[in-house]
Amino acid sequence: MSSQPAGITVAVATCGRPQSLARCLEALASGTVLPSEVIVVDQAAAAGGRAVVSAAARLRARYVEQPRLGLSASRNLALACATQPLLAVTDDDCAPAPGWIAAITAGLRRSPEPAAVTGPIVPIGERPPGGHAVSLRSSTTACDHRAPMLPWDAGSGANFAAARSLLLSHGGWDERLGVGSRGQAAEDADLLYRILRSGGIVRYEPGAVVLHEWQTWERRLQTRSSYAHGVGALCGLWLRRGDAFALRMLGAYARMHAGELRAALERRDRGGATEHARALAGIAPGMLYGLTTRSPGPGLSERRAPGRTSSRPAGRWPGGP
Repeated sequence: MSSQPAGITVAVATCGRPQSLARCLEALASGTVLPSEVIVVDQAAAAGGRAVVSAAARLRARYVEQPRLGLSASRNLALACATQPLLAVTDDDCAPAPGWIAAITAGLRRSPEPAAVTGPIVPIGERPPGGHAVSLRSSTTACDHRAPMLPWDAGSGANFAAARSLLLSHGGWDERLGVGSRGQAAEDADLLYRILRSGGIVRYEPGAVVLHEWQTWERRLQTRSSYAHGVGALCGLWLRRGDAFALRMLGAYARMHAGELRAALERRDRGGATEHARALAGIAPGMLYGLTTRSPGPGLSERRAPGRTSSRPAGRWPGGP
């Protein structure tokens, strides 16, 4: 293991899944470079999650309990609690590769300086019976993304890093979007869009790899529906602000799934046709929500002061006693 990077916090959102969380923290502890701190925000707090964090070897890990307010609220709480200048984000069903922190740090420092770094998301191990991959980002080519572009092409929220000050300047994640909200998803695409729209570079770093759990067929169908709903909500929210590019985003997303549906029907792929039909069906309800919701937008509020927490270094960690 090499020396500790200059100030990076890793935020992990979880919701009562201690086994997956343990694998995620074990992966972080096995990295070639350790994060300065890890903040686990649990929206289904239980003894199992607290025990996993307390037992996290080689990590300075902190456990924070939060009511079920959704994924964006979880990430915003981690942002508020973070003490380091950089914040990297992953999920409890993910396992960062050993070189993740090192690659993120290098990517954020390399000129021209990016506003954020994303990277590949690939499945964990061999495909199990009935397993299906979700949220894949498999390109091995480095790329600096700039506006105008589709934000979901720049990366995913399960593998993301940026300066804490930049995230605070953007108001964090929009709590109208994301798992656990009425928007259901696309909080990552929204944040990426705001960064790109403000002139920031989003760097795709091929060495910053995160491994993702295989999912059941039912879960894959559910994510098709929910993410399409989220994209519709995202576009609706931006259309309310008079952003014409939101129409281009909406059209591109709908055309992509319509083309995939047509191809699946032509090859008589019933499963593929079901997936893309679910996606197309989810767009309109999401857009209606985005156009009509009166909930406030991004912004870290006073009510988000950290609640019950527990933390302790597990043994010795670089730079600390």
